[in-house]
Amino acid sequence: MVELLNLAWDDNYIFFNSQDTNYKSIFGAVPCNESVTFNIKINEKAMIDSVFIHFFIDNLDISKPPKEYRYHMTCKKNLGEPDDIYTYTYKVGDKPRLVFYYFEIILKNGEFKYYGNNYDGLGGVGQVYSDNPHSYQMTTFYPESKTPDWYKESIIYQIFPDRFFNGNPYGALSDHKENTFIYGNWYDTPIYIKGTYGEILRWDFFGGNFKGIEKKVDYFKELGINLIYLNPIFQAASNHRYDTGDYKKVDSILGTEEDFNNLITTLRKNNINVILDGVFSHTGRDSKYFNRFNHYDSVGAYNSVGSPYYDWYTFKNYPNEYVSWWGNDDLPCVNELNPSFLDYIIRDEDSVVAKWLKAGIKGWRLDVADELPGEFLKLLRKKCHEIDKDSVLLGEVWEDATNKISYNQRREYMCGKELDTVTNYPFKKILLDFFYNKGNAEKVCKLFMNLRENYPKENFYALTNIIGSHDVERILSVCEDIGRFMQDYLYKKGLHKDKLIMKEDLIKKLGLELLKLFSLVQLTFPGVPLIYYGDEAGLKGGKDPDNRRTYPWGRENQEILSWYKFLTKMRNKHSLLSTGDFKQFYLNEDIYGYIRFLDNGVDQFGKNRGMDNFIIVIISRNPLTSFNIDVDFSAFDDILSVKKCKFIYELSYGKRNIPASRKLNFNIKDLGYLIISNTDICSL
Repeated sequence: MVELLNLAWDDNYIFFNSQDTNYKSIFGAVPCNESVTFNIKINEKAMIDSVFIHFFIDNLDISKPPKEYRYHMTCKKNLGEPDDIYTYTYKVGDKPRLVFYYFEIILKNGEFKYYGNNYDGLGGVGQVYSDNPHSYQMTTFYPESKTPDWYKESIIYQIFPDRFFNGNPYGALSDHKENTFIYGNWYDTPIYIKGTYGEILRWDFFGGNFKGIEKKVDYFKELGINLIYLNPIFQAASNHRYDTGDYKKVDSILGTEEDFNNLITTLRKNNINVILDGVFSHTGRDSKYFNRFNHYDSVGAYNSVGSPYYDWYTFKNYPNEYVSWWGNDDLPCVNELNPSFLDYIIRDEDSVVAKWLKAGIKGWRLDVADELPGEFLKLLRKKCHEIDKDSVLLGEVWEDATNKISYNQRREYMCGKELDTVTNYPFKKILLDFFYNKGNAEKVCKLFMNLRENYPKENFYALTNIIGSHDVERILSVCEDIGRFMQDYLYKKGLHKDKLIMKEDLIKKLGLELLKLFSLVQLTFPGVPLIYYGDEAGLKGGKDPDNRRTYPWGRENQEILSWYKFLTKMRNKHSLLSTGDFKQFYLNEDIYGYIRFLDNGVDQFGKNRGMDNFIIVIISRNPLTSFNIDVDFSAFDDILSVKKCKFIYELSYGKRNIPASRKLNFNIKDLGYLIISNTDICSL
């Protein structure tokens, strides 16, 4: 007994890895009604009395505690091995919920140990705790839920309609709205015309329209675009149109409904789909539904308590005080589950959703999805699929959508009944932090792996990977900010190798190189890349409204545009970049890489894609040093297409034979990249 009490504890006695199927039999998210086996390895020196696994079934209402279950794990002796395996098989329930879990270990001396998620909460290899362990997350979902194949294979182009192109003769406006400001030159810098209290006095317009988008169809084809997402197009007072005036009418300054139908027809003939921005959490106060200014021939909620729209809104002190979106009086919130509102937007035969789906759009991007109740989303998705089973719902969510909490509710976005995909802003943040030196290449691997573990596979491969949008600064401006950060560091340390480069020239050079790295990862990563109009042409811009400048027709940065065309062509040519498998690696703290591949020509969804192939992408964030690196192809010999490969192509090196050592040396430049494949990407 004395020997037992004096036993020196070692945390390395215990091991579990949530991302290894030897320890959790199903990787990542688990379908409802499926059984998953958990194995935790414990060294026999630990002197174990018993081991338990704790499960916590999340309540949707987070003010209520989760349901806790504690199960005894069975020991399986490994004869001749120093480690024992403790195992338990868990049956997932028939309704999707987040499941959290950790392990409890009781030693023979009565001491308790716990094994849970690592401090960063990123899954994979965990750690030992004395108490209060961090839990692992296991997402569960309805297995019958699928995301549209066409969406997973898309490249999205987002257009802010007023700022893209005016297709009318001589740039004439499609309509002249009252009390608006019209710019005299397409290349003017947008501004807001505000009053004393920050209110918009008059909205500004450049005159982009449906005909302008239609006339650029050849440009979309050259750029490899097969899906266009349009910012709001419905009648509204503003240029952004998130203050909807009439959901069933297009804004006259964009053209007529006939113009819109012609646009849809032309795009569909060229294999380009369209999704619209659905703003269903609020309307404009200047709308047929609220009618604050009597601009509409309707009895709005503001005009009378007898209005058919009165119950859509919540008034605090009728009529001037009402619940609005984040306190913005321009945007009165609606009660989304009001029966009349549900009928108008979703359930009626001629509902808003039905009207535009029947007009030929392929789905919706849902503004501020966190504001929309889960029941609303379920009804919306059901209606969309009744009309078009291949339609898509893209939700604006800024965080990991699998564990998102909003208004004290755990959201069920990825359960299989609500959203197909979300705006994957974490993708951008992971890369931003890497380039800002807030984490190394190993951390990048862990962060991306955590996303893959949390999302069901159908949703992970449909995640909409964003590096720019109408809500954030332009990506080239962000890259130049990172360049400024790098330049300051280099000059302060006296490390910059070319003192003749002026600071602003260096910042522009670094910004361009960084944009190439951002877009390279975006266009070769699992998920669906979204290009914000003008990013591919080198458009810059700060915060709103500067990030909504007009497309620079005739003034494009041809180097960037050519680079984007190369990337989109590569992605469209190689289906493995859409739905192929994915493994990550890092070579040092500055060099991050991954391989996309098909084995036996089959992708992650069982679809035969033809020949086996692979593409390896490697990037370096170091702005000063180039590296000579050895790529050891034997490290990928578990991938059939790599194992049988005799030669490779690299964008800069061309064709190279793989020697008997299975190692090839490459030089990766400062802020450089390598693209390696067993097919000739050089000839794209």
